[in-house]
Amino acid sequence: MKTALITGIDGQDGSYLSELLLKKGYRVHGVVRRVALEDPEHRLWRIRHIQKKVTLHSGSLESFASLFKIVHQIKPDECYHLAAQSFVSYSFEDEFSTINTNINGTHYILAAIKELAPRCKFYFAASSEMFGKVREIPQTENTPFHPRSPYGISKVAGFDLTRNYREGYGLFACNGILFNHESPRRGYEFVTRKITNAVAEIKYGLSKELRLGNLEAKRDWGFSGDYVEAMWLMLQQSKPDDYVIATGETHTVKEFLELAFEHAGLDWKKYVKVDRRFYRPAEVNLLLGDSTKARKMLGWKPKVGFEKLVRMMVEADLAAARMKRAAKQ
Repeated sequence: MKTALITGIDGQDGSYLSELLLKKGYRVHGVVRRVALEDPEHRLWRIRHIQKKVTLHSGSLESFASLFKIVHQIKPDECYHLAAQSFVSYSFEDEFSTINTNINGTHYILAAIKELAPRCKFYFAASSEMFGKVREIPQTENTPFHPRSPYGISKVAGFDLTRNYREGYGLFACNGILFNHESPRRGYEFVTRKITNAVAEIKYGLSKELRLGNLEAKRDWGFSGDYVEAMWLMLQQSKPDDYVIATGETHTVKEFLELAFEHAGLDWKKYVKVDRRFYRPAEVNLLLGDSTKARKMLGWKPKVGFEKLVRMMVEADLAAARMKRAAKQ
């Protein structure tokens, strides 16, 4: 039985990945902040249904000692490093914390694995935000990086750290350059969940409007449950490598909200207001991934299309809004 360690197990991807690994017979360990263990109802809601099947450890990306201790205790066969300050807009507000946490956290976990579990296979959650001001369309594993946010910069550093540990120390270390991936477990601060949650609340009279930034920004949106399968596949190969994971389709924020409101029988133009406060200081206008390499080498392909993804998220938020309204009555 293999043992897997997941940083960020309580996040969207961490929850889906945990489910996948448990189905495959893994022992699953996860790193969470101490505050999450003290307030599981609010902070561990994504893994509540499997919490008794996984082992959680208190740790911090800002503490090498805590990560070193966890790796020493577990000696994992596979490590999936998903934890990060991942909300791009917030990274502009607190760039020092974002860069320090994301870069140092990746360095700490890599150093601990090199020292204590050198045979452990390592996955780093890279990001399409690394491409930023894109040099070519679509983006592949060979497209140059030009990040446009502190978050994107921190991910480029993590990508290079991972590659350096692979080339310099012989670790089985892979970078997954994942394009935007969503689900009903997405955080409420992200634009997709912000939209679907607002649709549901407007539908049931719990809200009256939705304020958004750039409606013309284009993204390659997939389903998180599909993308975690690609993470696992990367670590099952005979040699470590880097892969772009994407659907190969791009849609605007406007297209996403149109579909979401339409699914709930609402006219988005009556409720959506563009607010300049939500524009990024440096916008990334078009992200479109070419996952040909992953499809060929890993045998991976997305199963959930754009429209199905939007409907899935709206339905989940409509159900939550109905319960919320009923509780108020």
